[in-house]
Amino acid sequence: MRIVRVNQSDLNGGAARAAYRIHRSLVGAGVDSEMRVIGKIGDDARVRAGPPAGAGRRVRSLLARVRRRGFRTSNPIIHSPAWPASGLGRELNASDAEVLNLHWLGFGTLSVEEVGRLTKPVVWTLHDMWAFCGAEHYVDDTPESRFRRGYLKENCPPDERAKDLNRWTWQRKRRHWGRPMQIVCPSRWLAGCARDSALFRDWPIQVIPYPIDLGLWRPLPKATARAVLGLDPAARVVLLGAPGGLKDPRKGGDLALDALARLADGPQRPDQLLVFGQSQAAGHAELPLPTHFLGRLQDDLSLVLAYSAADVFVLPSRQDNLPNTAIESLACGTPVVAFNTGGLPDMVDHRRNGWLAPPFDTQALAEGIGWVLQDDRRRAGLGAAARETAETRFSEPVVAKQYAELYERVVRR
Repeated sequence: MRIVRVNQSDLNGGAARAAYRIHRSLVGAGVDSEMRVIGKIGDDARVRAGPPAGAGRRVRSLLARVRRRGFRTSNPIIHSPAWPASGLGRELNASDAEVLNLHWLGFGTLSVEEVGRLTKPVVWTLHDMWAFCGAEHYVDDTPESRFRRGYLKENCPPDERAKDLNRWTWQRKRRHWGRPMQIVCPSRWLAGCARDSALFRDWPIQVIPYPIDLGLWRPLPKATARAVLGLDPAARVVLLGAPGGLKDPRKGGDLALDALARLADGPQRPDQLLVFGQSQAAGHAELPLPTHFLGRLQDDLSLVLAYSAADVFVLPSRQDNLPNTAIESLACGTPVVAFNTGGLPDMVDHRRNGWLAPPFDTQALAEGIGWVLQDDRRRAGLGAAARETAETRFSEPVVAKQYAELYERVVRR
């Protein structure tokens, strides 16, 4: 069976990295999988890149800017109206794919209308909330959220009323997506939102997590990792970071720093903070601990070293689907301390492989960091359980089998 998965990029961003890992897990399982992307970073021969033939990118970019003109919003997350058509839809319909697996379609990869005109069986792996929202990729998850009630004139936020780009985008989805597609959500939280949404509540939805290569992502000797990174071998090290740094409010860097400040003068005070994703404080207030910045790490081995060097990884997201960083940390045998929100409960088992604090209680988050650091034997047990979690839930064979079975069902249906 030939699968063509569609994503804006192969490796640029968390969704791209997750999509590529799914692709590689299926190739490893003997499935004929190919990626079609617009921007390519890696050298995988099974990844085809470039704009569709005759796409007129400059004209489309100009039209998209004109359409967005006058739109104002207090939501800082990226918005994708997915208009006009890119031309990629025609290419996909003419391909020899037996199943199209859509992923992250931002930056004009496919228009709303093109998705509705796909003639092949479609599986759509969601990496955020965009598919069932308006143009937003993340919104507040409340009973009154517009994705649940529908994007109506009366529930438009005051700051968006001059031009309701989200309602226009949502109405196009409702009009052009008449045939239900098979939806895959990596986390139970995202699946619950999709099932509650006005667009997808009658669509088939399945939860399949992201995979990880356990041969690459594995615990390295802590002394070796610290020697490579220039860290004190006896220090109690807390790891914090995200691929794009800590400035994104959704990633909760400010909450982590508040929690660490609560520990700074106590008996469980960490000795050092290790940060990846940025090379300096980048506008944050004075950091509460001696800090070693790793910058934006461009290769997986550097991240493996960072996870292996740390005693605990703090992931303070306010809202997240199934962050790759948590899976990576678990695979490297490093406990995760996070808030009990989004997809984090799918990965972190409280007091077994980490700690889940009530959202967004920074005192409880600090307590979890201190609890992990307090006892060396306990921390070793948490690390072993973290690795076991990665092996049983997120290994490539486990995830590839679920996708292969889903493709078979979709084709039969």
